[in-house]
Amino acid sequence: MNIMELLDQTTDAATVGRVFGQPVTHDDVTIIPVARVAQAGGGGTGKGSIDEPGGGGGYAVAAKPAGVYVIKDGEVFWKPAVDVNRIVVGGQLVMVVLLMTLRAIFRKRRK
Repeated sequence: MNIMELLDQTTDAATVGRVFGQPVTHDDVTIIPVARVAQAGGGGTGKGSIDEPGGGGGYAVAAKPAGVYVIKDGEVFWKPAVDVNRIVVGGQLVMVVLLMTLRAIFRKRRK
């Protein structure tokens, strides 16, 4: 596979279907799932001591749920996805900073 074929595949993969899922309808409510999608690709060629050309490439895709659009009674609502792990890690970081600050304050008062 050469670099142009890899680039073509990368471009073909970057479609709106990667972000918006298939709508799901139940009773009078339609839900459209949405994701955050990041894609990256790259490659290169080189020439070494052998006369044959060399090259390589790579491609990566990362997706996370962003939320859903809810369509009900002709109105559209956005419901974001809640990333509990992100909330927990953020809380832990705040606690570490708070504890380090308190420790520094108490050490300064002792002296």
